[in-house]
Amino acid sequence: MKMSQWTALSTCAMAVVLPIFAPVPALAAANPDRKVLIRDITSVEGVRDNMLVGYGLVVGLNQTGDSQQTFFTVQTLANAMQKMGVLITPSTVTVKNVAAVFITSSLPPFARPGARLDVTVSSVGDAKSIVGGVLLMSALHGPDGQVYAEAQGPLVMGGYSSGGGQNGKEVNSTTVGVIPNGGIVERDTAVDLHAFKSVSLLLRNPDFTTAKAIADAVNGDFHKEIAAALDSTRVDVNVADAGEHSVPDLISRVQKLSLEVQSPAKIVINERNGTIVLGGDVKLTPVSIIHGNLSIQVVTTNQVAAVPTGEKGRGRGEPSLQPVVVPQTNLSVTDAPAQTMRLDQGANVEELVNGLHSLGTTAHDVVAILQAIKAEGGLQAELEVQ
Repeated sequence: MKMSQWTALSTCAMAVVLPIFAPVPALAAANPDRKVLIRDITSVEGVRDNMLVGYGLVVGLNQTGDSQQTFFTVQTLANAMQKMGVLITPSTVTVKNVAAVFITSSLPPFARPGARLDVTVSSVGDAKSIVGGVLLMSALHGPDGQVYAEAQGPLVMGGYSSGGGQNGKEVNSTTVGVIPNGGIVERDTAVDLHAFKSVSLLLRNPDFTTAKAIADAVNGDFHKEIAAALDSTRVDVNVADAGEHSVPDLISRVQKLSLEVQSPAKIVINERNGTIVLGGDVKLTPVSIIHGNLSIQVVTTNQVAAVPTGEKGRGRGEPSLQPVVVPQTNLSVTDAPAQTMRLDQGANVEELVNGLHSLGTTAHDVVAILQAIKAEGGLQAELEVQ
């Protein structure tokens, strides 16, 4: 059966999730000050985190570690024991209290040797759980292969498991844990800001209008032309022309400046869970919406009926009866009358949301309606479907 995009098909077992909208224009009217700080919408080029990764062993598990079939765990254990002066044969080792893990962390900018890092430990093999384990000292490498930190310590888990089989219970993951302050920085990766001839501000949301507004705000505060927007993602500030005592002082002064950001007209739709987010600057041209609802419900009930078996009953010569379960299917179709909504020139998001609510539309209906309005040309915004 084929139905149009204005038709909603539902069964007796289908749960309908109503959309939740936030009328942005009403919020904007209540709070006219829409200015934001430059530090909240930009980052400084060269000042960023660096990813670290390592490999190691978690020991002290309660018979929940990797099995002997996970050969790299046994080989890693043999290598670790060899460094301790103990020689073992990997093929003869059966240890269930050890698990091979990957260690990940993020090295913040300006991290100095001795600084502490939080590390995340994840099982690599077939360990059932690493709860209660202790990570042995492991090196954390950067993208260039150099060692930037060392990690070691007991794991803190966010889940647990108990029992086994059908009587077992598991909450969250038992194969991923963290070690707060378990990493120690061993290599200096701080950026020398004093060598900067210009400070480049990178916009988190590229936009030409916002980039120009940042440059204008900086030039207006310093009362001279020291900033220029290179493109939609980058604004350069000249350090020599700024006249500040140091680059950190210049960055601090620039980041404290505020400006009004023009949000792009955009609608984001997630068809999988029915989430719809509409920007406050979305405008619509005159459009009429006709929405109808066709509901088809199929209900099957099982009834017991007596069916002859073909054999003669004892004494009377009548055929014997046997109870049989016979399914009974009932079909009901409900076609609701179509409802009409019209939006005038310049209608905004709040009017659209209120109108769709008055029609009694569901999240999936709204998705189809917005796509149809966009195809018709009445939606003056970018429509992104996830």
